[in-house]
Amino acid sequence: MAKRALISGITGQDGAYLAKLLLQKGYGVHGLLARRSSDTSWRLRELGILTEVQLIDADISDLSSVVRALQLVQPDEYYNLAAQSFVATSWFQPLLTTNATATSVAVVLEALRLTTPKTRFYQASSSEMFGKIQAPVQDETTPFYPRSPYGVAKLFGHWITVNYRESFGMHASSGILFNHESPLRGIEFVTRKISDAVARIKQGKQRELRMGNLDARRDWGFAGDFVEAMWLMLQQAEPSDYVVATGRTITVREFCRIAFQHVGLNYEDHVVIDPKFFRPAEVDVLQGNAARARTKLGWRPKTSLEELITMMVDADMRRVAAEA
Repeated sequence: MAKRALISGITGQDGAYLAKLLLQKGYGVHGLLARRSSDTSWRLRELGILTEVQLIDADISDLSSVVRALQLVQPDEYYNLAAQSFVATSWFQPLLTTNATATSVAVVLEALRLTTPKTRFYQASSSEMFGKIQAPVQDETTPFYPRSPYGVAKLFGHWITVNYRESFGMHASSGILFNHESPLRGIEFVTRKISDAVARIKQGKQRELRMGNLDARRDWGFAGDFVEAMWLMLQQAEPSDYVVATGRTITVREFCRIAFQHVGLNYEDHVVIDPKFFRPAEVDVLQGNAARARTKLGWRPKTSLEELITMMVDADMRRVAAEA
């Protein structure tokens, strides 16, 4: 029989790419759908898989709905990608972030323990847990020092996953994912904000791009590559935690330069620094060491940073051109 997977956060960037990967591998793919907005399924539609996945009305903040979904699907694998995932919002909505990004992980783990304890579990941890970095390059042994309510919430989700693994023998793994982007990224995220602005400025629909800290450095990869690492973690005999990253770090400024240059523009002519976009507590640099994922999982990123940026700009060029 085909394996069954259940994904919370299936309508997000990672959820959509993961669903496509699992469908290609012959899985029956189910996803939890929290009905909070009018159209949350556009990414699944854009990847051409909306009709191939089974969506279940459920919310990971609600234990009873998660239990019912588990009883219905009886999944072999559960991927928890749901969260309030925008770092900037976490300062303005810290309690919502705590509930959606921290407490909900415990809800899912407890539902699994009570309902389908043999289901293999993946938790989406984040490089934001490293925050004020304690080592120049971060791996699985680097101490955490989160610098935002989002990072703190992700840290709880990470440690409660470790705790359930050690307390109840569950096959529960966490991927400590560094920044991963794509044309499916939400418009509020800095990389997609840049690619969308480049397309609009090039096509005469926008004049400037207002930005915060251009000197922040990040390790950016392609989300479509990173979801393969998630799947590989749940194929291992023993559960564990893995850093997933490219190992290459550039500034937001350099990201802007590459994106604008792709359409023949100079970013300095269009980017304006706006203090309102600076974070209350900045994470200056993140750079991951994914050696363990390479050795244990056989995972490597396939898409270069330049390929990722041009992919995103080209997609937004098409979107903006198609607007009425």
